Amino acid sequence: MSSDAAASTEPQTKRVLGLRDLVLFYIAATINVRWLPVAAAAGPSTIVIWLLGVVTIFLPVALAVMELSSRYPQEGGMYVWSKHAYGDFAGYMTGWIYWMSNLPYYPAVLYFAASNVLYVGGERWKGLQGSSTFFVTFSLLGLGLALILNIVGLNVGKWLSNLGAIGIWIPIVILCLVGAVAWHKFGSATSFSPVALKPSFAMANFAIWATLMGAFTGAEAGSFMGGEIKDARRIIPRALLIAGVLITVGYLLGTIAILIVLPASRLNNLEGIMQAISTSTSRIGWGDLGPAMALFICVANLGAVGAYLASTSRIPFVVGIDRYLPRAFAKVHPRWGTPYVSLIVQGLFCVVFVLLGQFGSSVHSAYDLLVSMTVITTFLPYLFMFAALIRLQREPVEAGVVRIPGGKPIAMVLGIVGCIGTLAVIAGSVIPDASETNKILAVSKVVGLNALVLGSGALLYWSGRRGAIKQTWKGLRRLE
Repeated sequence: MSSDAAASTEPQTKRVLGLRDLVLFYIAATINVRWLPVAAAAGPSTIVIWLLGVVTIFLPVALAVMELSSRYPQEGGMYVWSKHAYGDFAGYMTGWIYWMSNLPYYPAVLYFAASNVLYVGGERWKGLQGSSTFFVTFSLLGLGLALILNIVGLNVGKWLSNLGAIGIWIPIVILCLVGAVAWHKFGSATSFSPVALKPSFAMANFAIWATLMGAFTGAEAGSFMGGEIKDARRIIPRALLIAGVLITVGYLLGTIAILIVLPASRLNNLEGIMQAISTSTSRIGWGDLGPAMALFICVANLGAVGAYLASTSRIPFVVGIDRYLPRAFAKVHPRWGTPYVSLIVQGLFCVVFVLLGQFGSSVHSAYDLLVSMTVITTFLPYLFMFAALIRLQREPVEAGVVRIPGGKPIAMVLGIVGCIGTLAVIAGSVIPDASETNKILAVSKVVGLNALVLGSGALLYWSGRRGAIKQTWKGLRRLE
């Protein structure tokens, strides 16, 4: 049964997202202040990497999403595109991997939020930075909040991502203001000379670059909710353009501001931005801003979790309609019209990843593992998407479809560039952090968990397909 046919028999979701909501959604889903200390800790050369990420990742993804979502604006996004291009199995695996990619994403974001919220309590709470119990508990509570709001409905849940987008920009703006004042009073803590800006091609840097490239993912997220966007064909391209400019500016200015205040040697992945804010505000006499900024960062990360939870919960909902997953995934809540079964199952899987990521690791090592898992599983579906972009160029284009500038030739080139960039990021994400003490264990976890994601998805697909064939055969027998 096709998704279109099946969807007509299911309760319909409401179109509640306008241009403003979608722009804020893209900002909340893409830009995250947790990447700023990662970039700043690697030094000023990451400014060049940010610009490279815009050209090789964000623009190809955004342009591909712009055209494919205009060709197929219905709910399902990358799942629908891959299915149209390469058939059921490709579509299913694209949706499955992307859905699973957010399971390690949620605890990684929530770990970062937990680390920074400890600055609200100052020295009294600082001792919890190494507490696995605190980080796991905070992750579960944050996930529960986002889950409940999204079950109630996007008209409620969207405010968490909207607040998250605002919460992202307030710390960045404040940090830039503080950096400007600090530079005026004390000068820059970092040199931005041409030599300092030149990237080093040491092996350890490739893992960092892969992480920063992953910071530009998110342009595809809104398309999964096509059925809940007002005039998706027109609004998605406009929202991508506006959000893309703001995201790029935010990453660049935020990284520069941190490096002005602190040298790279004094930063770490989990606490960097609060280190920068606390140190810089104290130096210029604005020390009272630190706790407030910590709360904004916490809200921003909760908003990011809410945004992705809303988006990716629609994948098993659509796949469930297609009967490759249990039929329960296709159910929507009778009152709120949300795919509540899909949301709850995703939440339960996320709990497993929170616990598995922490097993046998320090808080810092668990965080690095979750980041690597997120990058790899997020980028694997991009291979399907860019391949679909290339293949679907041979299909006729309906009136009103927004095309990639330059039409088919540019789209083909863009698809190839996107595939190459995606493979490079995946390869870089397997390389463990230089500070990792047990590199074999770190690589084994990343490879093993990714193999588990792929294998379990394929097993569920063939199991569901076999069940569908049996049901069809029984139906034919009854007709006889």
